[in-house]
Amino acid sequence: MNGASRDALASARERLDALTDTASVDVAKLAEDLSAVTGLLDREVGLRRVVTDPAQSGEAKAELAGRLLAGQVGGEAADLVTGMVRSRWSRSRDLVDGIEELAATAELSAAQRAGSLDDVEDELFRFGRIVTSSPELRAALTERNAGTGAKAELLRRLLGGRANPVTERLVVRLVTQPRGRSLEGGLESLSKLAAERRNRMVAVVTTAVPLTDRQKERLAAGLAKLYGREMHLNLDVDPAVLGGISVRIGDEVIDGTVSDRLDEVSRRMAG
Repeated sequence: MNGASRDALASARERLDALTDTASVDVAKLAEDLSAVTGLLDREVGLRRVVTDPAQSGEAKAELAGRLLAGQVGGEAADLVTGMVRSRWSRSRDLVDGIEELAATAELSAAQRAGSLDDVEDELFRFGRIVTSSPELRAALTERNAGTGAKAELLRRLLGGRANPVTERLVVRLVTQPRGRSLEGGLESLSKLAAERRNRMVAVVTTAVPLTDRQKERLAAGLAKLYGREMHLNLDVDPAVLGGISVRIGDEVIDGTVSDRLDEVSRRMAG
């Protein structure tokens, strides 16, 4: 997002933080309601355009949204959404993306409140690795002709009782409401949101053998010093790298694996 949408989302995040800091607010219900609004606006393109039309006053758009949501979602979610449509958005889709982000952030704030945010981060990463290593599972979860109910039930059988309830809800929503994203991309975005709850970055670390606790501590400290922010390590073991270490932070890759060096030698020989 950029311009007006970025500013509008920043204001909405502040309002969400104020809500999630209030102990009386049912954060899981708030997330569910915001997710329902996301689905509604994603389906109803005409409505989405009306509530983001710059030619209409913010109050008129908020009044329309308020009437549509009355009795359909809780008061906190309705207030958040009406506040968002009062703002100016660069693109109508940005509003839906913003509401979807707030739904996920509300879930993550519930995990943080319960002291289980680290578990959720790790589970999202591990589930992503499971999907990558199982083409059959990925196909079942991304098949367009498969019903959302069947996909949700499959995920509940896989994750129910084995993963944090927040992780399960986030993954079910991602799979049943992909909104054009890849499953892997959606999981990565959720992991980044989780990291941002602690003002830290995510480093995906791939090694041939598991790192010791001391190695993990040294690597996290070194990366934190290099990037100026606390670093959360998502660890992956892949014997194919042969030795060394590969670190991916966003779009940047720091590759020191033996396989990478062998590939470089092979390229030079071929040249």
